Amino acid sequence: MSEPDTEDRKPRSDEARSAYPSPGRDGDDSVVTSEFTIPLGIPQPTGGVADSSTTSEFAVPEGLDVPAVGTESETTSEFAVPDGLEVPQLPAAEPEGSAFSPPSTYSVRHAPAAFTPPSGIPAVRLAEEAPWQDRMRTMLRLPVAERPALEPVHKIGEAGPAVPRVLDLTLRIGELLLAGGEGAEDVEAAMFAVCRSYGLDRCEPTVTFTLLSVSYQPSLVEDPVSASRTVRRRGTDYTRLAAVFRLVDDLSDPGTAISLEEAYRRLAEIRRNRHPYPGWVLTGASGLLAGAASVLVGGDLLVFIAAAIGAMLGDRLAWLCAGRGLPEFYQFTVAAMPPAAIGVALTVAHVDVNASAVITGGLFALLPGRALVAGVQDGLTGFYITAAARLLEVMYFFVGIVIGVLLILYFGVKLGAELNPDAALSLSERPVVQIIASILLSMTFAILLQQERSTVLLVALNGGVAWCVYGAMHYPGGLSPVASTAVAAGLVGLFGQLLSRYRFASALPYTTAAIGPLLPGSATYFGLLSMAQNHVDKGLVSLAKAASLAMAIAIGVNLGSEISRLFLRIPGGSAEGRRAAKRTRGF
Repeated sequence: MSEPDTEDRKPRSDEARSAYPSPGRDGDDSVVTSEFTIPLGIPQPTGGVADSSTTSEFAVPEGLDVPAVGTESETTSEFAVPDGLEVPQLPAAEPEGSAFSPPSTYSVRHAPAAFTPPSGIPAVRLAEEAPWQDRMRTMLRLPVAERPALEPVHKIGEAGPAVPRVLDLTLRIGELLLAGGEGAEDVEAAMFAVCRSYGLDRCEPTVTFTLLSVSYQPSLVEDPVSASRTVRRRGTDYTRLAAVFRLVDDLSDPGTAISLEEAYRRLAEIRRNRHPYPGWVLTGASGLLAGAASVLVGGDLLVFIAAAIGAMLGDRLAWLCAGRGLPEFYQFTVAAMPPAAIGVALTVAHVDVNASAVITGGLFALLPGRALVAGVQDGLTGFYITAAARLLEVMYFFVGIVIGVLLILYFGVKLGAELNPDAALSLSERPVVQIIASILLSMTFAILLQQERSTVLLVALNGGVAWCVYGAMHYPGGLSPVASTAVAAGLVGLFGQLLSRYRFASALPYTTAAIGPLLPGSATYFGLLSMAQNHVDKGLVSLAKAASLAMAIAIGVNLGSEISRLFLRIPGGSAEGRRAAKRTRGF
């Protein structure tokens, strides 16, 4: 039988189809089929019959719409948003603001209860005519979020605030103030004033006894910039202190534009300036101070001369020890020996002189009243670390004085010197002489503190008033020495604060020297004498009295300063009064 023609060929039935290949016509290419071959009758893709085509069971059948696929491969994530789902458009990013801007969700009508206190946040108005100390202290006592925003300030020669240089200038100014004996609160206020004058309003200064640091944060989303400086050397020069105050006052004045270069130049001039008094004047002033103090406690002309000579010898020995690099502890120990030695020598020689007044006068020139007042002031204003360090320094100085005097008194007692501890009860009352002596004592004390010549007379008068108040309350009034000293020291602090406000300067030059007549020199001496004579109980009682008098002086000076602020116009004041440093009441 002949094979049918190709055109007449019919599709094989399902039974006839086999998984095995079947031979084709002679001369034609063999077509291999498998179980995956597209059945006959289904249109095949264009191409010759002769070409073999192999397909998979995953092939998409015809008639099913397949989305167009680009020529490049596209990889999507399982988090891709399906087509047809509308995604809400996010609002545009808000511009970056400061910490003083309210949140975007805040509205005046629907303000949350925790955002503003029930009484509201009082508006702070910084009066430009107020001293910069008050303005900056008011700012520091406010939380950062409640401080008023700083207006942009453009300084001459500066395109913008150079943050590292401004922080360095701030630390250098704070170092001079802290080394000069200024209180920690005033040092922080000065540092904040310098930063704020150059546009760095979000800064936080920190002051301890030997370390100064300041941190500035441009905004809530930027890293803060911090700098620190260590105070290694301290010196008493109130002329330099007043110059630094004038520089800070000029920097904080909104109407005065001082560039960083000009501020650095003025600061360098302040550091290079020599002391206003030469060394021989300081030595003579220490002698006059000791002589005036000896007259204040009952001495005569011979006592005045002896006390002056002893104090000058002690001052020269202290300068010698300082030149050899000995610590201040040994300097105080050596300086306390000559006045005590002269007093004991006069007693052993049976010279009719009040040796106790000689030794007491020498102690007046050494008692660290400046450090004591600063330490107590720091403690009362909340700077406890700095206060503890200052008071520890005072204790070391006092121990050095005690050791120096006790050594001389011990040898004097062994040599037969008749020193009477009860002589303190027989102090003579000479009002006119004592007032003159108190004025001279305050004047010489001001010279030793290297004060400006224009302030010496005012300080001397302030010291005379302090002694008049003390004498009137203690002798005719019969009040205790501690209470009389506290009231007199309070007046010193009050007048000193008023004078500093009048002259836009620091209050230290007007208060430290004025408390000289109130220092507990006699109580200290008689306590040491009792201990040298093995009367330890009497000695401890007298030393406790000296400590009480010292604390009364320091607290009185600080209280007088605070009282003066109650009657002055304070920036930021409201019906509630000025803000305190703390409101915790101890818990």
